[in-house]
Amino acid sequence: MTTKKHPITFCGAGPGDPDLITVKGMKALEAADLVLYAGSLVPEAVLTWAPAGAERVSSAGMDLDRIVETMAQAHRQGLRVVRLHTGDPSLYGAVREQMAALQRRSEEHTSELQSPDHL
Repeated sequence: MTTKKHPITFCGAGPGDPDLITVKGMKALEAADLVLYAGSLVPEAVLTWAPAGAERVSSAGMDLDRIVETMAQAHRQGLRVVRLHTGDPSLYGAVREQMAALQRRSEEHTSELQSPDHL
């Protein structure tokens, strides 16, 4: 039996108020099994959109390799993974760096700026 894989979704937390996150970001969080969030920058209030059973992992203190491995491992298990960054994910170089590392591993990923067909 093959495990259905959902793309890893990168989304931004907006200005930090849970009511101001994008609709795509909210829908991604609502469907998440794992939310890997920038704990030193993303207010925990934004995590209220994630289901109660979703695992929430702060990436504060993690290096790039550990962040990418955490996402890739969950992705291989068929979990819906959301990488939640502060603000707008299209503005920060760290997002591109993480996407490039996932691409090198052939892990499917998307951002809230792309079509949400996987939701």
